[in-house]
Amino acid sequence: MELEGKTALVTGAGSGIGRAVAWRLARAGAAVAVLDLDRDGAAATAAAILGGGGRATAVTADVADAAAVAAAVAAARAVLGPLAVLVNVAGIGEFALLGDLSDARWRRMLGVHLDGTFHCTRAAVPDMTAAGWGRVVNVSSVAGLSGGGPGLAHYAAAKGGIIAFSKALAHELGPAGITVNAIAPGLIDTPMARDAMVSDTLRRQAIEGAPVRRIGVPDDIAAAVAYLASPEASFVTGQVLSPNGGRYM
Repeated sequence: MELEGKTALVTGAGSGIGRAVAWRLARAGAAVAVLDLDRDGAAATAAAILGGGGRATAVTADVADAAAVAAAVAAARAVLGPLAVLVNVAGIGEFALLGDLSDARWRRMLGVHLDGTFHCTRAAVPDMTAAGWGRVVNVSSVAGLSGGGPGLAHYAAAKGGIIAFSKALAHELGPAGITVNAIAPGLIDTPMARDAMVSDTLRRQAIEGAPVRRIGVPDDIAAAVAYLASPEASFVTGQVLSPNGGRYM
C-alpha cells in the first residue's frame, strides 16, 4: 500500500469530507490521527478505521486555537509516530450579507479555515522536514476561486487565503521534500452543506449546471486527496485541483 508506514493527520475528520479522507488514507496503509472539534465524531471515525484493521487515534481540538492544536498534534504523534501527511479539512459554513457580517462572524470564519490551516501546518511540518518527505493537502473551495456569491464574502476570503497560503508554502517547503497543494471542491453533499449552506433550489441549480449532472460526494474529494498524498504526486506542488463536476472550468 502506498502510504504503509506513514502517519496522516486529518482535521475535520469526524464527518463529511474529513471522514471520507481519513478512511481513504487508512485504506492506503496510513495510520490516521482523526482530529475534530466533535469528540464523538472523531471517535466514531477512528473506531471505523480500527474495525477495518487499520491504525487510528482520535484527538480533539478547535483548530482556531493554536495551543489546542499543538496539544492534539503532540498526542497524535505520541500514539502513531511522526506525521508524514497532513490534510486540513476542518471548516464551517454560513451565508451572511455584508451588512449582517459582524466582526465576530468574520473572525470565526477566518479563524477556523485560515488560522486553523496555519496552526495545523505549523505543528505538523517539523516532522516532515526531519524526514525529508511530506505531503500537505489543504481543502479550499471553488468559492476561493470565484468569490462564491452574495453572502459568502467571509467564506470566500478564508478559502482564497488557503489557496494563497498553499502556494507560498509550496515555494518554501519544496526543497525539504514536502509538497503542498490545495483542493477546491464544488458543491459536495456533506452534513455542513445540508445544514448550513445549501437550499433545495441551490442544490437543483448545481445539478443542472454541472456537465456530470450531479453534485459531489465526500469520496470524490477523498480520491483527489489520496493522489496528492501519494508518492506518485512528488512532482505536483503549489497546485489547485478542483473536483466540481465541470460546473466551474
